[in-house]
This record gives sequence, structure tokens and C-alpha cells, in this order.
Amino acid sequence: MGTGSIPAGALELGGTFKIGGELEVHRLGFGAMRITGEGIWGPPADHDKAIAVLRRVRELGIDFIDTADSYGPYVSEDLIHEALHPYGDIVIATKGGLTRHGPNQWPICGRPEYLRQCCLMSMRRLEVERVDLWQLHRIDPKVPREEQFECMAQMQQDGLVRFLGLSEVSVEEIEAARGFFEVATVQNLYNLANRQAEDVLDYCTEHGIGFIPWFPLQAGSETSPQEALAWLLDRSPVVLPIPGTGSIEHLEENAAAGGSS
Repeated sequence: MGTGSIPAGALELGGTFKIGGELEVHRLGFGAMRITGEGIWGPPADHDKAIAVLRRVRELGIDFIDTADSYGPYVSEDLIHEALHPYGDIVIATKGGLTRHGPNQWPICGRPEYLRQCCLMSMRRLEVERVDLWQLHRIDPKVPREEQFECMAQMQQDGLVRFLGLSEVSVEEIEAARGFFEVATVQNLYNLANRQAEDVLDYCTEHGIGFIPWFPLQAGSETSPQEALAWLLDRSPVVLPIPGTGSIEHLEENAAAGGSS
């Protein structure tokens, strides 16, 4: 149940943002990659601890969880279902488009039939009628990007997903995708120590696109993780940090950074 140092549901969590202009979430979310095994492969070393962390996420009022079918693979989605279904007000975002062959191996596969299968299987594991936010984990350079975008647009038209997002993309790629569907979120590497995606963040800010910085806690030795999160939340109103952890203590510390923003 946590340390009790933070009242359940009492955090402001950096204010709120409406994904796609409609789906309102607290800006400080939770990344569910590190609740799996080493190398993001297989089950966690302590299953009950992972479940406790996810349930503490709900208690703290965090209502945006980012996962992917490749985390485990499948393990993260299964744990989220076990701990939190039915989800209530919690928005579950997931990703597809990678395959897994072992620890820390992430081959890209953007064939349309595979992307659709990724989405359908995520729906089954999470036990939802449609995915709140489905994100393309990477644009596959071996498959025409138009085919990947067309598949995503069709998934949305078929009611499988509510909103669509991209990950590790340039401004030009976002604009290309917007010719097929509304880009609700972009998930790029960005933090206090690595700001290579500055132009993408500025574009997202201008167009009201949610920007989900992954690896948000990298900040150098002189800055605490909580200061790094507060900096991200202050950087732009579209930023949705998703710090991940397998520790309730670290989860509460991260949530406190959102409460102070």
C-alpha cells in the first residue's frame, strides 16, 4: 500500500491535458515498461510487487498509463489487466509494431497485417472494446510508411482505437501521418540531458499534440529525478511524462514532483 507519506488521490500531477482534444488525463503518467523482467523480457522477479505498484498508481490518482505489447512481450499488458481491470477513469495507451526475440532485442515490423494483429491482441489482453490510444512504436523503414498510416487510419475507422500516436518521429513524419489521421500524441526521447527532439516538441506545442517524453528521468548527476520531472512539466503544457518504476517508493517520489508543478 505504500509508505502513506502521500495521501491517495491528493496530487495535482502537473495539471491535465486532453488527448485528441477530448480525453482528459493528468499530465504525469506512468510508464509500464519496467514492471517486466530484466531486459524487458519475461515476467517480473516479484509478481506481487509489480501488482502492488500498479494498484498504487491508481491510489495516487495517476490516470494515464503507457505500455506496449512488446514489453515482456505481453507481460506488461497482462499485469495491467490483472491489477487494474476494470479501468474506470484510467486511460491505457499501448503501442505495437515491434517483435521480440530475446532480452533487449527490438526488431521493427510495420506490415499492415501485423500492426492490426498487434492492436487486436492488445484489446484482448487488456480486455477493452477499443484501445484509448494506440501508438506506432516505430515507422518501419522496410514498409512504405503510407501503408502503415493507412492501416492505422483503418483501425480507427473500424472502432478498434479511439486515438492514434507515433513514436520516435521527425516533424516531417508527423506531417505526413496527419494526411491520414489526427496525430494525438508523439512519443520521443526527450529529457533534461537530451533535447534533440526540441523541434518536435515545439511542433507538438503549436498544434496541441500530446508529447510523451520517454526516458524522462535522465538528468545528470546534479539534478534529482523529481527536479527533472518538474522541469519537463514546466517545459510545455502538452508534455506528458511517463516515468516508470518497479518500486512503490520511487513511484510516490515521482508523483510528488507532479504535485509540486
